[in-house]
Amino acid sequence: MIPIRDTAPCLTRPYVTWGLMAVCISLFVVLEFGSDKIHHYVISLYGMVPARYTHPDWAIAMGYPMDYGFSFVSNLFLHGGWWHLVMNMWFIWIFADNIEDRMGHGRFIIFYVLCGVIASSIQWLHTPELVAPVIGASGAIAGVLGAYFFLYPYARIVLWVPIFFLPLFIEIPAIAFIGVWVILQMQSATVAMVFYKGASDVALWAHLGGFVAGILLFKLFLRKDYPE
Repeated sequence: MIPIRDTAPCLTRPYVTWGLMAVCISLFVVLEFGSDKIHHYVISLYGMVPARYTHPDWAIAMGYPMDYGFSFVSNLFLHGGWWHLVMNMWFIWIFADNIEDRMGHGRFIIFYVLCGVIASSIQWLHTPELVAPVIGASGAIAGVLGAYFFLYPYARIVLWVPIFFLPLFIEIPAIAFIGVWVILQMQSATVAMVFYKGASDVALWAHLGGFVAGILLFKLFLRKDYPE
């Protein structure tokens, strides 16, 4: 099932949401069609490599400069492939505009980045020895989903069910759609821990950490003047 749109009304134009999408897409296109050397350099340097912060001496020996944790932010704007990019941008498009509407532009960007930083930090704590860069907006998006879960639990999410490419659409409450998403993340994280010593090609702990961060923080960023 593929989410198409939601039914929650949005009273303001989501300029920050559009801007986040534009930055992510632009960076991806530039790197995708640039040289492999530059692509590798940017992903390695600005992706969040957990071992870089767990073992500073190793990081120095490998040539990583001191960045004071900047990659915990910069990794949120990098993506590893077309499918990775499309899925993240699609979720931002569907869910982030309403959260920006409820928070306002300035508060929303702080909320988004903060959730992303917390998500990256949780991933680091759970995979401290990982030497591959963690990249992607999904941790910050998970924070958006956490806020949406409580602000719009009964908004309808329109899903396309691809049965022989027929235009079959169904609507389910956001609380059900996001709830299933969380259960799947928890299931995958549990399987990774039990059978693969926590290893996974998806930043599952960033997803769960971002979601919890969104739940805990969203009330602090809501507009006081939002019309009820």
